[in-house]
Amino acid sequence: MHQDKDQSARQKLVQAALVTFAEKGYEGASTREIADKAGANISSIRYYFGDKAGLYRAAYTEPLCGTPFEQGIPDLNSTDVDKALKQLFRDFLEPLKHGETFRLVMKLHFREMIEPTGAWEHEIDAEIKPQHMALVNMLTAYFGLSKPDLDIQRLAFAMMGMAVNFYVAQDVVDVICPKLMGNAKAIDTLSERLAGYARAMLDSESKRRKQDSSK
Repeated sequence: MHQDKDQSARQKLVQAALVTFAEKGYEGASTREIADKAGANISSIRYYFGDKAGLYRAAYTEPLCGTPFEQGIPDLNSTDVDKALKQLFRDFLEPLKHGETFRLVMKLHFREMIEPTGAWEHEIDAEIKPQHMALVNMLTAYFGLSKPDLDIQRLAFAMMGMAVNFYVAQDVVDVICPKLMGNAKAIDTLSERLAGYARAMLDSESKRRKQDSSK
């Protein structure tokens, strides 16, 4: 019971920090304001996170922690490529279903890019680059190459760029076509369509490589 209470208090602090840091940035937010918003004593921040920087890291990384894409990219193999691509995009777009929490996370990420604390660079090294390289390695294997070339890199960035666009441009999409990501079912449909587009990219790249090899 005590552990559950601790976890609840910690989660309230993380949520309050996410809201406050997203609105005011790292420098503009105060730990006292965050503690008050969470209904906690300011000393609890030191207890759970060590300091303001530790609380910021938690707010930056934890709210959507545990989404399927963080578990890794599914196997991309020649026998069931379509299934693998569907799983890839379904997992990647899963955070879009988290509503206001997702919007706050993206707002905080945009702030981090403008007012860097080092969290963005850490995310690139710890999460984005490994995920990208996992996809690159699988595409390399799919095309039967011994190592990735620049076209494999282009293809990996292009494939995932389709999905990333819906993260970055969510507000724009909501204005232009609100039904596109209006609910969980719509997001699942979007992931299936992106998988289809990605398969077309694979087929196009296969055709290009065959044409180049025959010259």
